[in-house]
Amino acid sequence: MTKKDLELNMNEDAHKLEVSRLRQRLDLIHLGGGKKRIEKHKGRGKMTARERITYLLDKDGDQFEIGALAAFEMYQDEGGAPAAGVVVIMGYIGGRLVIVVANDATVKAGAWFPMTGKKNLRAQEIAMENNIPIIYLVDSAGVYLPMQSEIFPDKEHFGRIFRNNARMSAMGIPQIAAVMGSCVAGGAYLPIMSDESLIVDKTGSIFLAGPYLVKAAIGEEVDKETLGGATTQSEISGIIDHKMEDDASCLDRIRELVADIARPEPTGFIRREPQMPKYEVEKLYQILPKDRSKPYQMEELLKCLVDDSKLSYYKKDYGKTIICAYAQIDGWAVGIVANNREVVRTKQGEMQFGGVIYSDSADKAARFIMLCNQKKLPLIFMHDVSGFMVGKRSEHGGIIKDGAKMVNAVANSTVPKFSIVVGNSYGAGNYAMCGKAYDPRLIVGWPSARIAVMGGDQAAQVLTQIKLNALKQKGESPDEAAQKELLEEIKGRYQKQTSPYYAAARLWIDAIIDPVETRKVISMGIEAANNADIPRFHTGVFQV
Repeated sequence: MTKKDLELNMNEDAHKLEVSRLRQRLDLIHLGGGKKRIEKHKGRGKMTARERITYLLDKDGDQFEIGALAAFEMYQDEGGAPAAGVVVIMGYIGGRLVIVVANDATVKAGAWFPMTGKKNLRAQEIAMENNIPIIYLVDSAGVYLPMQSEIFPDKEHFGRIFRNNARMSAMGIPQIAAVMGSCVAGGAYLPIMSDESLIVDKTGSIFLAGPYLVKAAIGEEVDKETLGGATTQSEISGIIDHKMEDDASCLDRIRELVADIARPEPTGFIRREPQMPKYEVEKLYQILPKDRSKPYQMEELLKCLVDDSKLSYYKKDYGKTIICAYAQIDGWAVGIVANNREVVRTKQGEMQFGGVIYSDSADKAARFIMLCNQKKLPLIFMHDVSGFMVGKRSEHGGIIKDGAKMVNAVANSTVPKFSIVVGNSYGAGNYAMCGKAYDPRLIVGWPSARIAVMGGDQAAQVLTQIKLNALKQKGESPDEAAQKELLEEIKGRYQKQTSPYYAAARLWIDAIIDPVETRKVISMGIEAANNADIPRFHTGVFQV
């Protein structure tokens, strides 16, 4: 075995180990509140949130879970909130792409934490951007009161969900809500503001105030079923459209309702006969170095993802630290913008660092993005970027101006954008490569992803120097050992915050995925986007 073969095998082993760790963590998350609570939940004759979604969606259709790692290692003082207490999956009902949102009542009775609200808003955003139906499977005790100040009143909080209900209905985006458990207080507005509602007899209930609060507020004694059970709300108040016998019959009816919804005219993105890459997809594991500081050929990695491993380059020999190319992914015609991690040499003989955006690469990418908007080609951004080039030479050459051109093009782009964080996504490079702030339709990371203002080593050195200067101003002078200990402590804390799990917990990315799932995620995303009109592309004023 050659040294090169050994290195490839080591890369593969390292990445497969990371994928295995990801799956182990997801397996624990999928247990929600734990086995005991699941048993108690099912003892009431109810399916779990994940069982409901599995039953509802097509058995042979692809699925993509959004935000499985939301709230990961957050709310530890509250006992944790796996998946933020709500499951969100993009999948198919009768061959039609939909978003399903299901409260997990095994997690704090389905209570809403701050990240629960953010995750629900993300699900609605995906439905609104792509004009696809959204299904709510409601089983929630309402806002988690100890944290109400962090979820109740602001623009990105709980109330925004009902505003979105109203907006989506006006936009003609179908919303179906099934009350399959508790539906209390402000949460009661969600099913009633949806287009069509269902309730499960004996287990579903909906009211603005439960029996205890009614007793405290007006002194009236009433049981839960009489106050807002299925019979009351479907036969007396009439606020619910369909009273169903059990979970299974409720989910069956939802499938029937979805089947009767007219489909929108497709936007018309080009899709040819899909072809598998000539490169084996699992070769991805070998190409990407386990040592993230090492260079590699992004071109080789792309050939594991695109149909027939074929790329048609735009300005191939100019601005080499960014690759711009046309390709097909699962048959869909796309434009790809990818950071090249090779050290390259310009025509003038100058060396350029891989993963850094220079003026020429920023200019090339900006023009390519505008071209893809002219052609109505979805854009795929493959991140492994350290940021824009700094220093006297770059500043004199106008790097800020050229970087602004690229950011402007990304910000004003109207075609669907999809971001895959392969490795680093640092600083303004994250913005230029369509980070979360720039409205990608979907943004996912590989286990190798890192998202931060700058790399951990550089940031730790800067932060350590600031801390040491502050100590010196106080008359303290740590010795070399103390300085080293401080550096390692800051580096460890900072590197934890650059982890893809930290990003996924806060929904800076929609998911961490096994790299071999990348084609599926992109294909489902473009299929969803093909349901929504594309606004005309305009750019603002910027220095060309």
